[in-house]
Amino acid sequence: MEESLSGARPQTFWLDPSVPGHEAPEAAPPVGGESAADLAVVGGGYAGLWTALLAKERDPGRDVVLIEARTCGWAASGRNGGFCSSSLTHGFGNGAERWPGEIAALERMGRENLDGIEEAVRRYGIDCEFERTGEMAVATEYWQLEELEEEAAALEGLGLAPEVLTASQVRAEVDSPTYVGGTIDRSACAMVHPAKLARGLRAACLRLGVRIHENSPVRSVRPSRGGLRLAGDGGAVTARRTAWATGPFPGPLRRLRHFVAPVYDYALATEPLTAEQKASIGWKGRQGIGDAANLFHYYRLTADDRILWGGHDVVYRYGGRIRPEHDQRPQTFRRLAENFFTTFPQLEGVRFGHSWGGVIDTCSRFCAFFGTAYQGRLAYTAGYTGLGAGATRFGAQVLLDRLEGADTERTRLSMVRGKPIPFPPEPARYAGIGLTLRATAAADRDRGRRNLWLRTLDRFGMGFNS
Repeated sequence: MEESLSGARPQTFWLDPSVPGHEAPEAAPPVGGESAADLAVVGGGYAGLWTALLAKERDPGRDVVLIEARTCGWAASGRNGGFCSSSLTHGFGNGAERWPGEIAALERMGRENLDGIEEAVRRYGIDCEFERTGEMAVATEYWQLEELEEEAAALEGLGLAPEVLTASQVRAEVDSPTYVGGTIDRSACAMVHPAKLARGLRAACLRLGVRIHENSPVRSVRPSRGGLRLAGDGGAVTARRTAWATGPFPGPLRRLRHFVAPVYDYALATEPLTAEQKASIGWKGRQGIGDAANLFHYYRLTADDRILWGGHDVVYRYGGRIRPEHDQRPQTFRRLAENFFTTFPQLEGVRFGHSWGGVIDTCSRFCAFFGTAYQGRLAYTAGYTGLGAGATRFGAQVLLDRLEGADTERTRLSMVRGKPIPFPPEPARYAGIGLTLRATAAADRDRGRRNLWLRTLDRFGMGFNS
């Protein structure tokens, strides 16, 4: 196992410029001097890029500026697994538990949103290796299979068509001795190259006339006669309306710090598989895969037949600290590698080419939340909890609806109107998250049984996941 990791580059595979096709575009100029705009978008990840793009689609004459602290797609949008899911609620089960009266509409809008992403990728010619492969959930314990079957039955009740698979049927799709069954939804997820999606959205924004400023952290937000003045190190932009989409980096919008916990997620990518290695596991459908444990793994094939293998560990640093040195965690990479070879023993000898980590903006309800500030002149979203590759486009529509004062089906959703329960201050936050993660791991070892702590969190609509 140690040998398999010995040559791994400590860098995100998707952002590694030494990989052909991964070269980054030249950075846009930073903010300089004083300027004005109709709409300012703060944050150059998926949420901000979709907001800027859709704002120009709604009104081509609107003057839109996007301000990014580093470069577009450098954080979670360029480091994730590339699962572009239709779920807006971090899975059907989470949404059905929290908003049972709206889950049918949420599932419908989520699938419409994924269709919209596919259409935009086609229309703007975004080369992001988009594959509408679907996603397979695999059970490695029989208690997990029972839960998957119950969820599939509930989805069928909404007119959707997930398939329940026996152990032999799952292994016919992807061969692992650990699988005891599973489910597959062949239309509810697409695989993408996440960094190429972010960069493609950036290019589309520029073509539509969005002004982009990179390497321009916003240090302060102040009311101004022209709206809100967003000031940084080299200048400021004053905008009539502002969309705030900074994920786990709240910056001067301090209210977000109560709702968002930045947690680290880690991943490995193998070297490209040989034809013989790939034949030993099958995977002809190229679908994304996630196991059904509480602390789960997610994995998929890249365009050049590497296996990206991530998840399981969730790491919160005291005070929500985000540091470059936290992107590497050798003990997590060893655990991931061990679990990889348990899942695919026939791939013994495969080596990992890349290892990396990054922060996810999670919240106590596991999925996006929304709000406004400064008398409605600013709208914000955060909390996507690892499913931002798809759900951020929906979130961008919500932000624009809110800023335009529009009454839409989206803005009437309880999910959109409500907020998650805030996390407590430190040190209670750190202790509570640690206790929750230990209890969640214990539930995986005990046939999914949730102890008193987890049941109490369930009762109050709180929890913790990635």
